[in-house]
Amino acid sequence: MESIAGSLLSLAYRIFQPGFCPGDWVWATSMAGLFMGLWPVAGALVIAIVRKFTGNRYGGAPLIAIGAIAVVSVLVMPWLLATGVSGIYRDVFAGGTGGLTQTEVANMAQEYCFVGPQTEYLGGGQNVYETLFYPSESALAYGYYLGGLVGLPILTLLAIMLLGRVALRRGPKWPGRFVWGSYVAFVLLSAGVEANTAIHLWLGFLPAVILGVIPVAIVGPPSWSTIQKSDAPPEPRRQPPPQPQPQPQQRPPEPEPQPPQRQYAPTAVAPAPPPVAAAAVPPAASTNSDGRFERIRKLGHGGFGTVWQARDTQLGRTVALKIAHVTDQETEERMRREARALAMLSHPNCVRVYDLVEEHDGMALVMEYLEGRSLADTVDNGGGLDDMSAGRLWSTLAGALSAAHEKGVLHRDMKPSNVILDDQGMPHLIDFGIARSAGDAKLTATGMMIGTPDYTAPEIAEGTDATPASDAWQLAATVSFALCGHPPRGTRETPMAALMAAARAEPASRLPRQSVHARLLRASLDPQPRNRPTLAAVEREIGGWLSRIGASADGPVTQIVPRSR
Repeated sequence: MESIAGSLLSLAYRIFQPGFCPGDWVWATSMAGLFMGLWPVAGALVIAIVRKFTGNRYGGAPLIAIGAIAVVSVLVMPWLLATGVSGIYRDVFAGGTGGLTQTEVANMAQEYCFVGPQTEYLGGGQNVYETLFYPSESALAYGYYLGGLVGLPILTLLAIMLLGRVALRRGPKWPGRFVWGSYVAFVLLSAGVEANTAIHLWLGFLPAVILGVIPVAIVGPPSWSTIQKSDAPPEPRRQPPPQPQPQPQQRPPEPEPQPPQRQYAPTAVAPAPPPVAAAAVPPAASTNSDGRFERIRKLGHGGFGTVWQARDTQLGRTVALKIAHVTDQETEERMRREARALAMLSHPNCVRVYDLVEEHDGMALVMEYLEGRSLADTVDNGGGLDDMSAGRLWSTLAGALSAAHEKGVLHRDMKPSNVILDDQGMPHLIDFGIARSAGDAKLTATGMMIGTPDYTAPEIAEGTDATPASDAWQLAATVSFALCGHPPRGTRETPMAALMAAARAEPASRLPRQSVHARLLRASLDPQPRNRPTLAAVEREIGGWLSRIGASADGPVTQIVPRSR
């Protein structure tokens, strides 16, 4: 390895020998450190390129590849080159050539300013371990060595950690331990390098790593579609059906002799009643014949129905009654579908359903009553949320929608008015009125609009089926409104104009530009579903940002003042 280190040192000497203090070979040592610093940068570039194809699939071959690249580029090669350069200087100090030419060895003997002979300065002193733990110089000199041998490696460690984070963008950061862990091992193993040589190697190594962040950032993270594929659970292997085993032929058992039947006189028997055909009807909903629900006040009124705050007189609790305006078959099916969708969910940020009953004025859905205000009212009356509150809102509702998707339920109508902030400022997802589980029949009502145009994903407006990516788009649109008070495409004069804008996939022009979430919002509002980050990726990104600013992802979004009764 000394021959490679000698070639590297000679190249550095030919490239940079300014001829002034502290000397040609001292400057060449820093240039050699710059070349050494290119190894970690190259390793980070390779890791970023590998992730372009593998996304966040940190298991098996990709994980082994990332670990091997980090160990070789950050530990093995820099350590071999550092020890090789130090060995060359010591050999020259001892009277050898260290693989250098006679002219180079002669030039190394020149004296410069406070350094003196470069041969002795670079190869005749104590190593790093002896200098730090057995100092023989003055306090001023020891402070110089302490800054060069401890301060510079610590600054380089921060640059190495930044390099690893940039290479691992849009994914878990824990594989970065391979990168900075290898660097820490390199620093510890370099304790035998000559102290002055080590300082000047660090002086070149540090700027190389810092500047190396730029090309790694240019390579960029993997696309959201690649991440979505890597986050998807592996498809279970289909087991071939078992082949039937041939059964050996068995002789049929011989019939047992039957005893002679006794003869009886015929007896009159009443004929059996004909069987009654069971009607294939769904179970009937519970009725309100006993006046179970006492209505207190109206909470909301829309095109589909009215929501009341009511008291359950049997159980003594406050509930929300959602009563449909009309009681035709299609409306009942929609109510039953919403009840089924909510009954399948068990998440603290999804409203709970208790029952489906018949009231005197129509079918009613009995739900959990949430004391608070909608996100739409909160933003309209109090202004937009800050980045921390919006991040908590996004992360919490992404978890709620992910829980629904795991049960096969799509919301399909995410919008600010369907998010309730309770008295503690915690968000809750309500109104699964047009949710549909996998396998449910589609609604075919003439003129029924699926979702709200200002918050409708482009593919839904075009008439294609809803997917989890559609809910993710509408959630991002809701978060964008929470930050700036406008739908991402702006407000149109009529619902039809808004629907046409959605069908044309007009770009989001009213995004919050000053928010730290602007980049993630633009990605989540991409017209192509395959290019959007998954809800799991959004939750991970937002959770990482909140932890970096010292905030919790499960905290309140805002403080709500309870309404006066």
